[in-house]
Amino acid sequence: MHGNRGKQPEETQKDRKAGNPRIVGGIWMAAAEKHAAKEAAAQNTELFERMPVPSAVRIMAVPTIIGQLIVLIYNMADTFFIGRTNNPYMVAGASLILPVFNISLSLAGLAGAGGGALISRLLGQKRVEEARKVYSFSIWLSILIAGIFSVAVGLFMEPLMHLLGADHNTYEYAHVYAACVIGLGGIPTVLSNVLSTMLRSVGESKKAGFGITMGGVINIVLDPLFMFVLMPSGMEIAGAGIATCLSNCISCLYFIIMIWKLGPDSVLKLCRPARLPEPSSIAQIFGVGIPSCVATFLFDLDYIVIDRLMSGYNGIALAAVGIVLKAERLPLNVGIGICQGMMPIVAYNYSAKNYDRMRETIRFSRRLGLVCAVVSITLYEIFSPSIMRFFIADAQTVSLGTGFLRIRSLATILMFMSFFHVYLFNSYGRGKEALFLGIMRWAVFNIPMLFILNAVFGIYGIVWAQFAADVLTVALSVYVHERYQRRLAEISVAS
Repeated sequence: MHGNRGKQPEETQKDRKAGNPRIVGGIWMAAAEKHAAKEAAAQNTELFERMPVPSAVRIMAVPTIIGQLIVLIYNMADTFFIGRTNNPYMVAGASLILPVFNISLSLAGLAGAGGGALISRLLGQKRVEEARKVYSFSIWLSILIAGIFSVAVGLFMEPLMHLLGADHNTYEYAHVYAACVIGLGGIPTVLSNVLSTMLRSVGESKKAGFGITMGGVINIVLDPLFMFVLMPSGMEIAGAGIATCLSNCISCLYFIIMIWKLGPDSVLKLCRPARLPEPSSIAQIFGVGIPSCVATFLFDLDYIVIDRLMSGYNGIALAAVGIVLKAERLPLNVGIGICQGMMPIVAYNYSAKNYDRMRETIRFSRRLGLVCAVVSITLYEIFSPSIMRFFIADAQTVSLGTGFLRIRSLATILMFMSFFHVYLFNSYGRGKEALFLGIMRWAVFNIPMLFILNAVFGIYGIVWAQFAADVLTVALSVYVHERYQRRLAEISVAS
């Protein structure tokens, strides 16, 4: 037994001598895959280092914007199809879960934003093996955190529903929807978002955008099937939740396959959990990831406060603002897509100390985002009644929501500039500045403004709070960023 250990089987030796087609073919396929992976890596280096900035941002941002819009559409699809029941309490129940669902996505930011930005910076430094370890650490971290969050939501569902402002009209609807999209769908939802961020971090924006788009399209197709065909009347919200859960599972599977197809030489290669990155890399993941997670959490806490304050008026107001908070996401998701497309290019060139290209990318992306914001404000001011009627036919809800949407849309430019600067600091790996701006925006400016303006002006004070708070946020963000850029310019001149 032991003596034969180093000896090859006779068939294998003969096969090799004879040039067995199966073996030759396998070797050829492996070589072809390796060549394709190297070619893709070279193309991505061209994109990060030499391609004209407008073209590079377009290649990175367009698939991401499309993906973000599809995510928005499938998020609104639930509201749209639930609105076809003409039951404002069912709409309100689903709207109550939106902030909690978004909090689960903020967990993706913890691993995805921190890990993805660091991978781009490590590639700029040509530290490929460390980038692989960062990728693996981020994936295992996202699975662990998403699992804990889903279990916690399941265990504390009842107090959570009451905390969100659910009453006897909306409690059961909110409970069922949360069980589907967070309890069952938490891990695939978080993992899909992390994997798409990882693909963008190495320049594979098309694959990332397609996966998000595919998941959204599947959700839109499955919604009416589960809501109106497979589920009994009165259980439409369960059908919407199941459709969302399934679409995220399919999207997650797609990303796993796409990353596997990048080949064994790819940066995105999963290692054993024991193969940890350097302590400094772990610190950088959390240094950017925690501020991203906290900022998203505070953003969702803002939504929870809005829901709580609106529920103090009536269910119609809650349904109206629930629709508005989803409808206003259109230009915001476009802006986020621009920022996510910009971020790997900025991070790569920041790390490579190519500051001219970095600044050109920032200027172009900012101009593009502002143009989109201006166009969206114009369209919302004109078409707000039609947008509301698209979601629900109830006259009171449409009338109230039209006014809400016109006011909230005025803050679009300010909201874009606010998160644009946070994305920039995440690109630089400057988690402290990103955390500072996030806390100031939501905890210091926005949430207190909601309570103050509600107390002074009533229901419309709640709606104006975003605009008032973001005037202060943008002024602070511009000041902090310009101060950092001056310091960076001094370092560049000195070196």
